[in-house]
Amino acid sequence: MNLNITGHHVEVTPAIREYVTNKLDRVIRHFDNVTSVSVILSVEKLRQKAEVTLHVRGKDIYVESEDGDMYAAVDAMADKLDRQVVKHKEKSFDHHHDALKHQNTEL
Repeated sequence: MNLNITGHHVEVTPAIREYVTNKLDRVIRHFDNVTSVSVILSVEKLRQKAEVTLHVRGKDIYVESEDGDMYAAVDAMADKLDRQVVKHKEKSFDHHHDALKHQNTEL
């Protein structure tokens, strides 16, 4: 898995990088088919914004969150991403139903 963390108008310190990595590890633990993750941290006046694009097989999942604190924005982003990944996983594994012709329909 490729992890790319960039900052717009903010320096990505090792502490922020480690915090984002730990939060994303929790999400990636749910789903093994993650190929790459791109995180953009940005600051505009008093708004701290965290965006993530998660590339999985067959779909790209995009989530963003804003807050007054960068760590709170990363927390909200990780929670949203976790819900999206679990939803995608349930949808992708929900297509394994038995065909009607293979079911026993004797009356």
